[in-house]
Amino acid sequence: MNILEKIALTKIKGIGPKLSRTLLAYNGSIEEIFKSSKKQLLAIPNIGDALAENIISKSYQKEAEEEYNFILKHDIQVAWIEDKEYPKRLKNCDDAPILLYYKGTTSLNPPKTVSIVGTRNATQYGKRICEDFIHQLKAFDVQIISGLAYGIDSFAHRESLKNHIPTIGILGHGLDRIYPSSHRELASRMIENGGLLTEFPSGTNPDRQNFPMRNRIIAGLADVTIVVEAALKGGALITAEIANTYNRDVCAFPGGIDQEYSAGCNYLIKTNRAHLIRHADDLAYLMNWDKENKPTEAKQLKLIPDNMTKDEQKVYNYIKEKQQTSIDDIALHCDWPQSKLAIVLLEMEMKSLLVSLPGKTFKLI
Repeated sequence: MNILEKIALTKIKGIGPKLSRTLLAYNGSIEEIFKSSKKQLLAIPNIGDALAENIISKSYQKEAEEEYNFILKHDIQVAWIEDKEYPKRLKNCDDAPILLYYKGTTSLNPPKTVSIVGTRNATQYGKRICEDFIHQLKAFDVQIISGLAYGIDSFAHRESLKNHIPTIGILGHGLDRIYPSSHRELASRMIENGGLLTEFPSGTNPDRQNFPMRNRIIAGLADVTIVVEAALKGGALITAEIANTYNRDVCAFPGGIDQEYSAGCNYLIKTNRAHLIRHADDLAYLMNWDKENKPTEAKQLKLIPDNMTKDEQKVYNYIKEKQQTSIDDIALHCDWPQSKLAIVLLEMEMKSLLVSLPGKTFKLI
């Protein structure tokens, strides 16, 4: 498939990621989109007269050619949404960019990915958490994603490099610049052990409206988003909210009740928008990452634990059948008083048989 045509589709005024997907679905391929007549285009949902004219006019061709020459000159990779190299986690998001520009050395489809976000005004508390947490993550073979901004973002990238963990910075502008400019040296090092990724073509300024769009990529690329330190307003909470809409896990480190830059984390935890974590072991427990490298036989043995009481076996079998269920449903199934069920669930949690999730729901480990 012609890279020039892929770029050209993103240059058409009024055609965003969702509409691009619609065009592909109706035409079957990008080549057929550009071969379509105006009548054929108008038969596609949400394609009106103006958009059809924009597609047919080819007025975007020169811009596309300039971008194509730019990526060739600077050895920039292009990830098209139908390519196997395109991030599979992001592809599952309905507003995923149809085209990504990437410069780096690490895969966009690693086994485990963690997004780390936070305030631009990182305190010593936040930096210490970030430093310890990323050092602990080294044992879990993860890739770390953030936004190359001041504060927690850049600190997370630096600590990742220090610990030889691949790290990718998601940009709110094109790959012809680095913003903030003071992070150029950091960005250069990241390309050697990670990379820089953006949906924006060269020439795109780091305008305010680009950063919420950037945040959805940070959330969509990750298995879990970690908020280290955040105020009640800001990009970190936006990223966490987007991650929740994608049905991805969100975790937050708690902080003092009088600390401005812990207020956002505490709010996320209080409103069940994030799991409370204290260190990487909490994250591994939540994500079951500590089980992934064990032999298959060990996993099979764990399916039928031998250290359960009859009451625990009853609860275990029910949750296993439902995969994830609420405390009310368990109580109804077992026909027990809440006081008894609470004790049984606590004992099972202590035995690492199940994990408690926000909203008083439970799933097996």
